[in-house]
Amino acid sequence: MRATVVDASAVAAVLFDEPEAAPIVATVTGRLLAPGLIRHEIAGVCATKLIRAPDRTMEIEARYRLFGALALELLDPDWNALPALARRWALSVYDASYLQLALALDAVLVTLDARLAAAWDDATARTPQRPVS
Repeated sequence: MRATVVDASAVAAVLFDEPEAAPIVATVTGRLLAPGLIRHEIAGVCATKLIRAPDRTMEIEARYRLFGALALELLDPDWNALPALARRWALSVYDASYLQLALALDAVLVTLDARLAAAWDDATARTPQRPVS
């Protein structure tokens, strides 16, 4: 079974019970992987939600604490590859780190970010993928 690289948009949707959560959960298979920077991104999402919905502070903080319970393996991307990937697909270096891991590990990439999804589609269309087992 192929591993899955999940980006912050996908994880945040599940953690904070957004409408997109169910399709994301249905898509994820195998080991769950992400670059370590996801910790910062999820903390940022939580902070934004706290600012926008102060009346929901307890719920938001409880959902944020669930992040630590995820069976999420944090990996370092190939730092040398990030600038070129970011430039090639007009991504932030943060988004390029998710793309780089997915490509290097022959993993599926799950994201709600349209630009990152398009880069993934383009990169995998050009790179033969192993069949899903």
